[in-house]
Amino acid sequence: MTELASQQRKIIHCDCDCFYAAVEMRDDPSLATLPIAVGGSAERRGVVATCNYAAREFGVHSAMAMIRAQRICPSLVVVPPDFNKYRAVAAQIRDIFGDFTELVEPLSLDEAFLDVSNSELHQGSATRMAEAIRARIKAEVGITISAGVAPSKFLAKIASDWRKPDGLFVIRPEQVDDFVQVLPVGKLFGVGKVTEKKLHGLNVLTCGDLRGLSLMKLTEHFGVLGQRLFELSRGIDQRPVRTDRRRKSLSVETTFVDDLPNVQACLTHLPSLFGELQERYEKVDSTYRVSRHYLKMRFSDFTSTTIERELPDGITLKGYQNLCEQAWQRGEQGVRLLGIGLRFVDLAALDESHQMAFAFDPE
Repeated sequence: MTELASQQRKIIHCDCDCFYAAVEMRDDPSLATLPIAVGGSAERRGVVATCNYAAREFGVHSAMAMIRAQRICPSLVVVPPDFNKYRAVAAQIRDIFGDFTELVEPLSLDEAFLDVSNSELHQGSATRMAEAIRARIKAEVGITISAGVAPSKFLAKIASDWRKPDGLFVIRPEQVDDFVQVLPVGKLFGVGKVTEKKLHGLNVLTCGDLRGLSLMKLTEHFGVLGQRLFELSRGIDQRPVRTDRRRKSLSVETTFVDDLPNVQACLTHLPSLFGELQERYEKVDSTYRVSRHYLKMRFSDFTSTTIERELPDGITLKGYQNLCEQAWQRGEQGVRLLGIGLRFVDLAALDESHQMAFAFDPE
């Protein structure tokens, strides 16, 4: 039995099924049998925010360019997003979560972790609580939600995806070791396509294989991620459910109707982005310190690059101009999206007390 299992923590991860699309189908039942995508129009270089399962059967997925989505699914119905409506629905769902526990950690509008370890509802059964949550959301909100129950956040999140849509999957403490043993490494938190390929190159396909590598070897190959891989492959995840999720970054971006043809055109758009970032940054409280700035550029072939650097001269427009020129050199083609942002250090966690101020270029 793992260390986690012995603690008997009870975590539920709730994830709405195709949330934006589900709300639209609820409000317009005629859409229920059609492939639909919520997002921007193809004419304005829009992307798919989410789509229903009928659209997914054609290969449509979130973050796909809408023009491509309509190409592979000619019958696709595009619905413009209504975020005020989605936020209202999310608040209704969160109120339901609150009836089961005060320990709710929202991850986004449509998903959250719930720690029900100390709840006495339903005889203390996390499984029954998850069933009751799903039933209430279906009856009161009119959409479906998938849930995963496990002794940790890591496993609960994996479990919620196991029987999507409209499903419930439970990993009991005594099942953790066997479940994790055969889990593909690509399912681990923090393992993207590049890391997964690197692991496969080491003949590591499952967590069972991963356990064969020492902590020293994992650290040698993957740096600080090595420690995390060592723990997760053994089902160890001690992260608590946090009700006060903290900000890690702040960003603004623009998708252009027509590709920007060269780096000079990109530089022309930076001042307005910088001004918008400045306005948003002024609302960030003093429990954060800026550590780095970054720039994201998406090219006409839909490849993207991100460059980030520390800030020896403070947060300046000139700093972003330098990043922009470096990013352009990586693609040297039309630019369809440009974004800039800041990375934060959480001073509340580090018990520090100062914040970097904006430094303006003398122009």
